[in-house]
Parts: sequence; C-alpha cells; structure tokens
Amino acid sequence: MRLWTYERPFQHKDTNYEVKFFFSFTACTSQLYCNGSLVDEHTCRFSEGAKATAHKLQAKDQNDELTVCVGYYNWLSVGIEVHENDALIYASHPSEDIYFAEKKLGSLESESEAVEADKAVEADKAVEKAQHSQKWQQNKHSIFADIALGVAFFIVAKVTGDLRIAAFTGVALGLGLVVIQRFVKVDLLGGFAIFGTIMLLISALFSLAFQSEYLVQLNGTFMGLLGASILLADGIFRQGRYFGARFEPYLSSPIKHQHFVIGLGVISACMSGVNYGVATYLSEDVWLNYKTFYDTVIYIVLFLLLTRLASAKH
Repeated sequence: MRLWTYERPFQHKDTNYEVKFFFSFTACTSQLYCNGSLVDEHTCRFSEGAKATAHKLQAKDQNDELTVCVGYYNWLSVGIEVHENDALIYASHPSEDIYFAEKKLGSLESESEAVEADKAVEADKAVEKAQHSQKWQQNKHSIFADIALGVAFFIVAKVTGDLRIAAFTGVALGLGLVVIQRFVKVDLLGGFAIFGTIMLLISALFSLAFQSEYLVQLNGTFMGLLGASILLADGIFRQGRYFGARFEPYLSSPIKHQHFVIGLGVISACMSGVNYGVATYLSEDVWLNYKTFYDTVIYIVLFLLLTRLASAKH
C-alpha cells in the first residue's frame, strides 16, 4: 500500500520526463517516465538502507546518456539531479544534498561498527586477562618453590658461612621437590620435571666433586652454560621443537619456537657470564646477595622481553 508519492517532473531536449517516488511500510520505489511511459523502475527495502537511486537511459538523440539520481535531501523530502554524460544539467532542489539520508545512515553505521569494534577489543582484553590469570594459577606453585629454594640457600649460607653446605641443602630440597611432585597434583617443577631432575643431579655431582666455595659460586655459571648449550642445540638443529613446545603451554600467547629457544639459550649464556664476573671480581657476600635477590629478577625481565619478541603475534 502506498503511503505517499513524490512527483518530480523535468524536461530535456523537448522531451518530458517525470520521476515518481513512493513508499510503503517496508519499501520505497522510484519510477522514471518518458513522455508518460514507464522506462525504468527501482525498488529498495528500508532494511537495505536509504541509498540514492540512479536511473540510466539514452537521450533522444541516442548519443548522450542521462542519469537521474533520486534521494532524500532531508528526512521528509525527496529531490532529483539529472546528469548528461556526467555533467549536472538539472536539480529539483539546487541548494540541497540528495545524498543527505544516505550519508547520515552511513555515519550511524560507522559509529555502530566502531562501537562493536570497541566491544570486541574489550572482550579480547578480558579473555587475555583471564588467560594470564589462569597461567598464574598454573605456575604460581613452581614460582613459589623456586623462591623458597633460593631463600633456603641464602639463609643456610648466612647461618653456616659455608656455601658448600648451602649448595648441598639446595640440591637436597630440590630433589625433595621431585619426590613430592609424584604425590601432589599442583606443578612444583614448572612442567620440566625430567629436565629439572637431571640438572639437579648434575649440580649435586658438581658440588661433591669440587669441595671449593668458589667453585660452588661458579656452579651457576657451569650449569647455565650447560643449559644454554642444550637450548641452542635444540634451537639451531631442531628449530626449538622440544623446548619450545614444552614452554608454550605456560605462556600467555603462542610463540615462534626456534626464536624463543635460541633467545633463551643466549639469555642463559649471558647470565652465566654475569655470574662468573660477580663471583670472580666481587666479594662472596655480594655474590650471595646477587644470586638470591637480583639474578632471578634480571632473568625474569629478560624472559618476559624474549616472550614478547618471540610471540607469534608480534
């Protein structure tokens, strides 16, 4: 049922044209008449928007093309523009923009899309935050266990004044964690039970073989170089498939395995060098404080930076 009809007549080269634009509850229709005969018709549903309608036809001499554009120049009225070969030759409302409604609705759609995009970003942030929280819940026990081992080493070294006793205590506690891990569900070893156990056993043998406090200080250097060698070998020759796949579940985002493992090997080698420098050129007390309070912090900062650089999203 027609609710309203707009009539917009015009003449061109002794030919009478008329546009009849009418709408119902669900759609609008634009008709172009030439000398009283219908020559073109377009129907558009309101759900498709309010785009201007373009009628195209050949002029009377068949050499020129006429384009008749029909659109709302405000929310209530319709106007037309007639172009001959892209040149404007007539406008029913010269001072008005017949693309008014189309532009307004397009702007509203853009704002709506921007709002939806913002909502999507917020949702992604919420998911990422939840993932970080989940990773923390998974890893907090192993982090607390590592901190406890470091504190125990520091306290025993301060109380006894003997780094060898502190080293044996740390190894004993570490091996104790491996045993306890078999009876508890929480992860105390950071997901690297086998690798961690091997490193602890090597550390214990190292401490037993060399009864020297200076060599106990260098234990971190030797173990770091050993770990760096293993990591670099995996990263260079196996593209990090072993350690990269085992670290990834404990990180907040996917990583490039080879880049991550090689980077971790380089960090281990650098930390070994720093440990050697502190142990060799500074006092035992300075080394003990560095090993307990600063070594782990520096490693964590470098580890987080590496995680960001090696992220598959980066």
